[in-house]
Amino acid sequence: MTQITLRTAASPEDFAAVRALCLAYREDLRAHHPAAPALVALFYPDPAYTELLDALPGKHDAVLLAERQGAPVGCAMSQRLPDGSTEIKRVYVAPEARGLGLAAQLVEELATRARAAGAPLLRLDTMKTLAAACHLYAKLGFVERGPYQPIPDVALPHLRFFERTP
Repeated sequence: MTQITLRTAASPEDFAAVRALCLAYREDLRAHHPAAPALVALFYPDPAYTELLDALPGKHDAVLLAERQGAPVGCAMSQRLPDGSTEIKRVYVAPEARGLGLAAQLVEELATRARAAGAPLLRLDTMKTLAAACHLYAKLGFVERGPYQPIPDVALPHLRFFERTP
């Protein structure tokens, strides 16, 4: 049986593992679809993305690290939005750990924390072409909505926005 551990990233080693996972996430996104490189350049530009990752936890309320038999295989983050809702960010599971329900566990743990903090809503966005992510969010009770924050017009045709109560 595969042992999965999910916990708050806290140590410099944890944040290094999360940084590595987030950089892998960015590379996976780049290779995902012909429109993806332009979106990645828009939303995950260097050096700003590197600076964000180097400052973890930074503006994030929660940074989760998932390990499989002690090896980092997934991460997710959340941050409070000005309206009090919680935005889920950078949910990523490495290819070798996909299919184990880890992404759902990460999202539900962030939901539990948002509920405990009194957030009225969970919000997130993803690329329309990330079918597995869109399916997961619908399965977890998220409903599609319009953008919840300003998004460049060039990106809007490529994104889906979701929300649910924590």
